[in-house]
Amino acid sequence: MERLDKLLASQGMLSRREVKELITKGRVTIDGTVEKHPERKVTGEEQIVVAGELLRVQHPLPLMLHKPQGVVSAARDARDKTVLELVPPEYRRKELFPAGRLDKDTTGLMILTDDGALAHEILAPKKHVPKRYRVTIDIPMTEEMVHRFAEGIELKDGRCRPAELTIESEDTGVVTLREGRYHQIKRMFGCCGAAVTGLHRLSMGALRLDDTLAPGECRPLSEEEISLLRQQHLPE
Repeated sequence: MERLDKLLASQGMLSRREVKELITKGRVTIDGTVEKHPERKVTGEEQIVVAGELLRVQHPLPLMLHKPQGVVSAARDARDKTVLELVPPEYRRKELFPAGRLDKDTTGLMILTDDGALAHEILAPKKHVPKRYRVTIDIPMTEEMVHRFAEGIELKDGRCRPAELTIESEDTGVVTLREGRYHQIKRMFGCCGAAVTGLHRLSMGALRLDDTLAPGECRPLSEEEISLLRQQHLPE
């Protein structure tokens, strides 16, 4: 349940002030009855008519995106294609935004949403939602790197929280972070004398990237997947 004026404003058509004006002037009906009280509680399942137009309530829509290379994690950009331009028309919302960022050359799991509360839950530093990446570097990975990541590498903006590095092959490994600093993985490997040549996000919380999504494709998250996204443990 939420206030009528808040629900109407959340649909992105009108400001809260414009919504209140329409309600108090009797231009909003709920199930056929004029409603003049902006604070009226509604579920969104009612038949709500605003200025003669039936309201089709759009509920928050979190999307899983397989981000490809060459696309920027922004709502708009004057030079580059953005992740929002990859969203099919049926999933577009006025307030849709990327929940977190991946570098232009980084691929993998991204969440797009119009739900600010959900974005805060998965991005707030105190939540420590783990994010896992497959990384390729230009030199062989070593046990010394594994040890330094576990200790917490000192960067110019302070010491990193301990991170996990698992070596998969000579130059490839999986890194798990529980914080999100600017270019963090690239900077951490830089402190080890290595340059990152490939970076792909595998998971956020306990939510894995759907293997059936091709680069550039997205789909809505299920309620179960949203719960996995909020969890502070890794996928099994």
